[in-house]
Amino acid sequence: MSDASELKKKLFPIINYEFTWFLFGRALFIAGMRMNPVLLGWILYEKTGSKLALGMLGLSEVIPAVLLALPAGVRVDRSNKRNLLVICLAAYFLVEILLLILTAPSISSQISPSLFSWLIYTCIFGTGIIRAYSGPAFNAFLAQLVPTENLVRAASVNSMGWLVAAVAGPALAGLLLGYTSITVSYIIGGSFVLAGLLLFSLIKPKEIVWNPGNKKTWDSVKEGLYFVWNQKALMGAMSLDMFAVLFGGATALLPVFAKDILHVGPEGLGWLISATYIGNFVAIAWLTAKPLKQHQGKLLFQVVAWFGVCIIVFAFSRSYWLSFFALFASGIFDGVSVIIRGTIFQLFVPDEMRGRVSSVNSIFINSSNELGQFESGVAASAMGTVPSVLFGGCMTIIVTIVTWYKAKGLKELNY
Repeated sequence: MSDASELKKKLFPIINYEFTWFLFGRALFIAGMRMNPVLLGWILYEKTGSKLALGMLGLSEVIPAVLLALPAGVRVDRSNKRNLLVICLAAYFLVEILLLILTAPSISSQISPSLFSWLIYTCIFGTGIIRAYSGPAFNAFLAQLVPTENLVRAASVNSMGWLVAAVAGPALAGLLLGYTSITVSYIIGGSFVLAGLLLFSLIKPKEIVWNPGNKKTWDSVKEGLYFVWNQKALMGAMSLDMFAVLFGGATALLPVFAKDILHVGPEGLGWLISATYIGNFVAIAWLTAKPLKQHQGKLLFQVVAWFGVCIIVFAFSRSYWLSFFALFASGIFDGVSVIIRGTIFQLFVPDEMRGRVSSVNSIFINSSNELGQFESGVAASAMGTVPSVLFGGCMTIIVTIVTWYKAKGLKELNY
């Protein structure tokens, strides 16, 4: 086979217009969405000076995302996923407009810190509702755009696109906030979301894979829960990730570290938030080129434990660059975990179950990320910023050790 033919075979998933629109549309949406933690975290901490306010930002999004996750998964499996995603992106664009208006200096300066915080939380509550549907829809829709034999490779390419956006969004938000204004930042962030919406509009609607007939929503939800519970490797990977990130995530407190400990501005904050995602990208790019061959389960435990070590280093650091590289290294270990968990999902979940299983997975993800932000804010208020992050890193290692002895099916995983 010629080199050109071999290259075409490897890149086949992206030699497909609809997958290309999906890839870039989702990346633009994620970039716009990931600008929000930098913009809102910075302005909330400046306006309130409260670490708990940063934790509440995550809680306000996770409540609707978790409460709606299971029925949303059923709706995703029953729906035309392209149309559902177009509706989600349009709704998110409207929230971006609201945040643009609310954070404008001429408006925010006239509002008390308490009222301003609650208005922000209300908007983010709306994004949590949208995410309950968009997350499972993105995961389920991908399988309808590429042939089954290319699905795992397409998932890796999609993960890389997501990570590029996750790096670019916070970094760009920090730079824009430092050199322009929050209004300009939101105009650009909203433009990204609108561009993503337009790209998704280019994709043709797909057929609905699953038709439950007269089956009740709760019966369909139970099918998804039962499937996840009986896939021990999938359940173990979800649980390990949830508790590790729940305790080990330091994202919510990065505005505090940037402003009060490392003494850098919003530009530095943007790069600190991006550091983890840059590490994710490096790991996923490497593993896409050189896939894991064996002992994936044992490796998952190792990388989660090292993730906890990186968080401990970050807690002790007083150097901006050491902090950056600790977060970068944590991203590398997390990236390996992402690939292993993503591959388990693609290999073991049938098409007609993807929406419901993705919704169960989103509960674990949202619980770990957003509830982790709330836990960080509460812990920092109770015991101090540095001790709370140190505690989280130690708890991540403890969780890994306990899970090692409890989840034998995951430990023995090979694919």
